[in-house]
Amino acid sequence: MLFRQYSKYLKDKYNETVYRIGVDGGFSCPNRGNNRHNPGCSYCDVYGVRAAYIGESFQPLEEQIRRSAAVMRKRYKAETFILYFQAYSSTFAPVDKLKKIYDHGLSLAKFVELVVSTRPDCINEKIADLLGSYVRDDFDVWVELGLQSAHDKTLDRINRGHDVKRFERAYHMLRARGIKVAVHLIFGLPDEDRPEILETVRYLAALKPDGVKFHNLHIPTGSPLYKEYEAGELSFPDSYRHMTYVADAIEMLPPETIIMRLTTDTPHQRHQLPGAFLNKSQVYDLLKKELSSRGTRQGSLYKE
Repeated sequence: MLFRQYSKYLKDKYNETVYRIGVDGGFSCPNRGNNRHNPGCSYCDVYGVRAAYIGESFQPLEEQIRRSAAVMRKRYKAETFILYFQAYSSTFAPVDKLKKIYDHGLSLAKFVELVVSTRPDCINEKIADLLGSYVRDDFDVWVELGLQSAHDKTLDRINRGHDVKRFERAYHMLRARGIKVAVHLIFGLPDEDRPEILETVRYLAALKPDGVKFHNLHIPTGSPLYKEYEAGELSFPDSYRHMTYVADAIEMLPPETIIMRLTTDTPHQRHQLPGAFLNKSQVYDLLKKELSSRGTRQGSLYKE
């Protein structure tokens, strides 16, 4: 095994294929406040990483889950699901409201895990306690935590609204409560090249995350970064360069970290740049060839 794949991890854990149902819980984020149309991080558009199959209009959780589960049952004969609060910052609300939303969502189907995607500045002790309260021996809770870069200068440049220390505090709060943490990284951010990317990976490897998601930089139409592109010049790693960055990262990460994503899959109609990019399967095939040609695998360069 060249790297620890998420799909295999789930298959081994549940002895069957498990499918995520990504939902929009109606949240926003600190950058946007109560209006999703306000500017957010410079690479983020108004859809806030909503799953494409949800559609563009907001629907109640019941409808989102019913429709998604029906499609997955018909297409894949799916029986077991994970509830994934994917869109925007899904802890950006008072604790009592969060509990009502999570409880309601979990009541709508047979879910074996809860996954919540959010930002470091939307995690505090009370929210971590709430998420931890769902953890059981037979029920995992994951938080997908956006770091993107371990360089404060870059985080400021892309208007993240938090620094690396804030990320680290949130990370440890969650882990202390038995919550699994998957960290998001973006490769190719403005003013970052291979040295900065590898510094970020080295920082993350030392934390021994449960999972990691790699994203290539892309610019959705309507995002602040697209306006920067129109006003000046930005460069983007192509598919092959991104794949080599991912290979470098996988070599440096602990062998037990689950590789949950290799590349971004925003629908083509919602992004303009960098234009043509290989799909997930193609990047996966290239990555396997690259690691094989190097004679390496996940953790080959990992240092305790």
